[in-house]
Amino acid sequence: MAEPPSAADVGPSPGEVAQIAVERMNLRAIDIGMSPAPDGAGIVGLPTWLWVQDPGEQTFGPITRTATAGSVTVSATARVERIVWDMGDGTQVVCAGPGTPYTASQGRSASPDCGHTYTRESGYVPGRRYTVTATSEWVVDWTGVGQSGSLDLDGLSRSVQVSVGEAQVLVN
Repeated sequence: MAEPPSAADVGPSPGEVAQIAVERMNLRAIDIGMSPAPDGAGIVGLPTWLWVQDPGEQTFGPITRTATAGSVTVSATARVERIVWDMGDGTQVVCAGPGTPYTASQGRSASPDCGHTYTRESGYVPGRRYTVTATSEWVVDWTGVGQSGSLDLDGLSRSVQVSVGEAQVLVN
């Protein structure tokens, strides 16, 4: 070519096509699994278990989608790298996996991989309930047209309210 192509003739970059693939994933925040359940009441000093309720490809991954724009085709795979739990009492819990669902057979034991123990009742905060927010942080690996890369996505969050009380014991 006597003249280089104009900017209008240049197609999208593989990274831009990867963004299109991510949009097609329809990612969403996790459904919160928690024991004690938000509609129940936790007790100061007893373990609270945290987990992803029914993890699926759109809430936890992995999920793969392909996108094409012009002559550029990219395959992108997204997965949750970690979940940051803001417990409402000033504490954050960071979990690398989906957590373990609580069952009654676990009794008063702490979660093996994702949990928290409240040290103060929620009666001191406005509304008398803690707001627990789970933010899933996603990473997307993509490949296409001989290139590869990684994208970090802004966290997707969901919140619930939880009441935490204090059990008083009297000894004679």
